Amino acid sequence: MATYTTEIASDKLVSDNPIHQRLLKAYIAAKPMVSGKLLEVGCGEGRGVEELLDQVDSYLGIDKIQAVIDELKRKYPAVAFEQAVIPPFVGIESNSFDTVVSFQVIEHIQDDKLFLEEIYRVLKPGGKAIISTPNIRHTLSRNPWHIREYTGKELIKLCDEVFDKVNAMGIGGNDKVWSYHEENRKSVNRIMRFDVLDLQHRLPSAVLRFPYEILNRLNRKKLHKQQGNIVTDIKHADYLLVDHPDQGLDLFYVLEKRNK
Repeated sequence: MATYTTEIASDKLVSDNPIHQRLLKAYIAAKPMVSGKLLEVGCGEGRGVEELLDQVDSYLGIDKIQAVIDELKRKYPAVAFEQAVIPPFVGIESNSFDTVVSFQVIEHIQDDKLFLEEIYRVLKPGGKAIISTPNIRHTLSRNPWHIREYTGKELIKLCDEVFDKVNAMGIGGNDKVWSYHEENRKSVNRIMRFDVLDLQHRLPSAVLRFPYEILNRLNRKKLHKQQGNIVTDIKHADYLLVDHPDQGLDLFYVLEKRNK
């Protein structure tokens, strides 16, 4: 499928491999936790349906990009996909899904509490939601595609306001993963030293998106050229589900709705 931005890391571009594998890890980690009727909020280009379909009785994927939905419908004609701009989850009945997954989405949502409330609403009593989002403690620069990013404690507080139980974990990695992340950090810092006016935090996000995309893509390609096998050899197994969110590059939370 097409790669729309560096936000949608491609499984076809070698330089995107570490990010693709990191995103894939969330689905691998979620596999033992999903069951019954599954809703994926922000299904993107289909990692969820590929990894989770065999684990559940039914799957509905929703995403705001119509072209992505059209391509998924073509590729998986027996699976349900719908275009939707959320929240709220218009047309989705309350208490209708056993599991909801939503990976790397909440950071894009203006009303993040309503987003979680809608996930809670559509879950059946006893159901669970699994979400992931970047850990701001390991963010290398401002991402103009994100409304906000969270510390582990900030996201716990927000989830506690909506859900009956919150199990806060993270997606970290082995030495190979952290080595790549450190080289990425150094490379980004070399680029950001030219931002002497701190424009990344002063300019509107819409203005920053084009240069962010160009520089991010160039940086990934440079890292691939310089690091070689470090970039290509990283697999989803190199990313690890860790017990404490602060230890993760991403926050990975399992949220439960009380069985009333």
